[in-house]
Amino acid sequence: MTKQILKNDWHHYLHDQFSQAYYIKLRQFLKEEYATETIYPHMNDIFNALHHTPFNEVKAVILGQDPYHGPNQAHGLSFSVQKGVPAPPSLANIFTELENDLGIDRPPHGCLLEWAKEGVLLLNTVLTVRAGQAHSHSQKGWETFTDKVIERLNEKSTPVVYILWGRAAQSKRALIDTTKHHILQAPHPSPLSAYRGFFGSKPFSQTNELLIKSGHSPIKWEIDA
Repeated sequence: MTKQILKNDWHHYLHDQFSQAYYIKLRQFLKEEYATETIYPHMNDIFNALHHTPFNEVKAVILGQDPYHGPNQAHGLSFSVQKGVPAPPSLANIFTELENDLGIDRPPHGCLLEWAKEGVLLLNTVLTVRAGQAHSHSQKGWETFTDKVIERLNEKSTPVVYILWGRAAQSKRALIDTTKHHILQAPHPSPLSAYRGFFGSKPFSQTNELLIKSGHSPIKWEIDA
């Protein structure tokens, strides 16, 4: 019997993936990587996006690429860092847009756990990375797994708002059933592209407008100390 990896209702929707050939191969790769290299996030944090935002509570999805690859940053939520760690440039730009869009003061830290608890699935397209080596775990099987997450979310009867920043996130666009769900997309918030249309895209207010129209309560985007 397969050990229950996901601790909430996501288990029902994704448990079959853990016995698939691609995932068994990915798991073996990860066992070797964690044994011989420094890998982020900690292995107990890999599925935090799913653990902190149950399937039935997902109202919006912010798709990232792969985890931050610096020490003490990544903890399983896209764009988020652990408390006490300075906000990386992309996250700092997200907070700038949050302030410009909704007038919300820059949060006192970069941990986005409160967003996750509000129903924002903070999902990366790849869930692990080798220290100092961006994209080092791409094309190892994670993309197949996160495709399946989106396919399962398509089954929700209530609309989900997808916030797609940058090409990696937008590559999942074809998987999203736009007859039911909503897509907001903009350039990535990194300093290399934020001025090409990320700033001024108003993703936070637009998400809440779409949620209210579909009968959801809006997301509280303020982050407490």
